[in-house]
Amino acid sequence: MSSQKAKILTSKKFITFLYQFIRKYSFFLRMRVVNEKKWMDHLDSGGKVILCTWHQQFFSYIKHFKTYTQYQPSLMISQSKDGELISGVANKTGWYTARGSSTRGGRNAMEEMIDRINKTGLAAHILDGPTGPAGIVKNGAIKMAMETGAAIVPFYAQTENDWHAKSWDKFIIPKPLSKVKIVYMDPIIFEKSDDVKVLELYREILETKMRSKLKYF
Repeated sequence: MSSQKAKILTSKKFITFLYQFIRKYSFFLRMRVVNEKKWMDHLDSGGKVILCTWHQQFFSYIKHFKTYTQYQPSLMISQSKDGELISGVANKTGWYTARGSSTRGGRNAMEEMIDRINKTGLAAHILDGPTGPAGIVKNGAIKMAMETGAAIVPFYAQTENDWHAKSWDKFIIPKPLSKVKIVYMDPIIFEKSDDVKVLELYREILETKMRSKLKYF
């Protein structure tokens, strides 16, 4: 991406345009949300929650995630130029973004996310972002959950008709009038442990639960 193109795509004007476009586009999707109440009751009763999903399905959630702004939720986004664009859209949706990933700035972003979860109670995490491999759960969500005592809530999107990009994760955009179902699984609480074998076991459990929810793999 050229510096001039990157400058345009990350400008406030373009981010505002993109956010408004996604909002309007999403009105043409037939959305349904499943099993949301269980984790929201946990959050409203003083618990903490980390929502976890795959990168490929991010588009389907943008409009609905606006409904969570009262909780001052947080999301970790990479420091790349693409991340700048995604961060801008997330901020417009009412989400705070901590900037960093496993390749750059991850430690500071992780500390920022842990602090935010302890303060506000709600965060989301992309399990295989920002660059994959698709369907491989990284350790970030597990570490944040063990540090904060937050419940992990895996979730995914079922799309009836969609396009998928020629990207590392086959990024999905539902077609207009498509049925889109956002499905939340039951909350999982992982006990804190310093044992790397336990961390790997937890990672495998989460990956097993979510792997079948990928599309086009």
